[in-house]
Amino acid sequence: MGMHSENQLAAIVVNICVEIHKTYGPGMFENVYETLLAYELQKIGIHIARQKTISLCHEGIIMDVAYKADLILEDKLIVEVKSVAGLEDLHYKQVITYLKITDCRLGLLINFNVPLIKNGIHRIVNKL
Repeated sequence: MGMHSENQLAAIVVNICVEIHKTYGPGMFENVYETLLAYELQKIGIHIARQKTISLCHEGIIMDVAYKADLILEDKLIVEVKSVAGLEDLHYKQVITYLKITDCRLGLLINFNVPLIKNGIHRIVNKL
């Protein structure tokens, strides 16, 4: 486990996203933003897992249900990266599901395809 709280990690992610968005703006593919964010986080020593498969444990049986989180930081913070015209309820529900299954307490849903990145960053809380 890392030494940062969920909120500290979230603040670091937000600051990096602001810089990425200043440099590249909206309109690139999700994978590009995810790769840039992962690179910048690793550069400062944050432990991340990319495209991590999330399994569901039901009645003691592990099921690989093909959920994949874009980034999980220090086993505490889930980051889901989007580059879409507008976020849908489904996007929020996706992060909520990941939080419940992993027992993480905080998730960030980040849509880079917006004029102002602060309007594209959404905190989603699970028991925090």
